[in-house]
Amino acid sequence: MNPGIAAGIIRMHFHDCFIRGCDGSVLLDSVPGKETAEKDSPINNPSLRGFGVIDEAKALLEKVCPHTVSCADILAYAARDSAFFVGGIKYVVPGGRRDGRVSLSSEVIQNLPPPFFDAKQLEDNFKAKGLSLDEMVTLSGAHSIGVSHCSSFSNRLYGFNTTHPQDPSLDPRYASFLKNKCPRPMSDTQDDPIVNLDVSSPIHLDNKYYLNLRNHKGLLTSDQTLYESPLTSKLVLNNVKFRSTWTRKFANAMVHMGSIEILTDNKGEIRKNCHFIN
Repeated sequence: MNPGIAAGIIRMHFHDCFIRGCDGSVLLDSVPGKETAEKDSPINNPSLRGFGVIDEAKALLEKVCPHTVSCADILAYAARDSAFFVGGIKYVVPGGRRDGRVSLSSEVIQNLPPPFFDAKQLEDNFKAKGLSLDEMVTLSGAHSIGVSHCSSFSNRLYGFNTTHPQDPSLDPRYASFLKNKCPRPMSDTQDDPIVNLDVSSPIHLDNKYYLNLRNHKGLLTSDQTLYESPLTSKLVLNNVKFRSTWTRKFANAMVHMGSIEILTDNKGEIRKNCHFIN
């Protein structure tokens, strides 16, 4: 599997579950005359990848076993498989989710944690979804794969505050590397390049993400804050030391996240096409 697609699917599952629960609402297309759907939020478009993988799986399943497997379940299974292909992480995903009928772009910014959140804000955001502080730090390890646009962290490089021209929690050599990748933004229409979230092992889902944080090479504010904050620094250091423990915790946290506010029984539906409600 393409590591970029794997990263996109894991992120898509997270973005789905944090808005209206794990109901496949992130897969729905916008409908003319109505509010745009989640996937067309500036936060999700163009950062999410892997929609074609879900479409292919759905088409095959509908041929073999029509109107049985929901798009929400397919996305959860695809995230599980992605974690295995890029990290060797195995876990069992319970099924039975049903698909939601509502997808609103305005709900994305209300629910997803932005890249400038500090550790306490992240804790509160995850707690609202029923996830613990340790699960928040554990799931943040998904940033060992994937990419981010320069606009998500350029504030750390240029004009950080009146005292520091750049974020002092950034390793200076890493900051210089990022500045070469991300020139100072001059206008809203300027290109927005991408940079690997993990500078050391960008195509492997592993605990080196936490080593980067210890070395002051976390890309986003919401990454580096996990090491800088007394609230979470010990959790980061434990994840540096104990890779197998982090792997187990990651698997368990993905299962827990995949159960957020799911629709079952007669709630929701099983879509014939993941792009549209029936």
